[in-house]
Amino acid sequence: MSTEARVGTFPAVDWEGGAFPYRVGHRKLGMWLFIISDSLTFSALLIGYSYLRASNVWPTPFPFYPSIVFSSVMTFCLLSSSLTMVFGVSASSKGEKAKARKWILATIIFGVAFIVLHLIEWQHLMHEGLGPFYLPEHWVQAFSENGVPPSPLFGATFFAITGLHMFHVATGAIYLLVVALRINKLNHEDVEISGLYWHFVDLVWMFVFPLIYIMSVDIGGRLAAVAH
Repeated sequence: MSTEARVGTFPAVDWEGGAFPYRVGHRKLGMWLFIISDSLTFSALLIGYSYLRASNVWPTPFPFYPSIVFSSVMTFCLLSSSLTMVFGVSASSKGEKAKARKWILATIIFGVAFIVLHLIEWQHLMHEGLGPFYLPEHWVQAFSENGVPPSPLFGATFFAITGLHMFHVATGAIYLLVVALRINKLNHEDVEISGLYWHFVDLVWMFVFPLIYIMSVDIGGRLAAVAH
């Protein structure tokens, strides 16, 4: 009697996992590794921001209107871009290249709108007197506690984190534009990989927005009181 072990052949359809369930293309694997490394970068920045905030007198300079409303519109643009990217990837998976291109271009438009709104916000804050290492004088008056002025590092952390994120959105928009222009020469995996990057950028903002904006709402109206 033969003791040789034999393994039966099971068609992939029997278990619906595919013949190679753990196979990942080298390009998609590279994107996942990039996302993981970039996640660590943003995590370090946000943890550093949280530490500085907890260990210093920290200004909360954003009134609900117009600052939070304005940043909420920015957030809406970015979330909308994620939705259009989903539609673009879905169309690509069905081989509808023209429709996929239209959705990707819509994604780019929302991304560019986010950047333009962000730059308007930066310009307003810098015109008000905010810099990387100094605060507007009326912020210092409003948020000093027991004679201790608020930390001037607010500007450095704000511009560093939001600036790095805005850079990712800008590079993502350029990346998507290349994908849209060359979509007839690309396969679905290429479109899917670009979608991974874009969703990552949007996900990062979902941490930046509440930590830097929502938690910095001027609830007591201290800036308004100083202005009057």
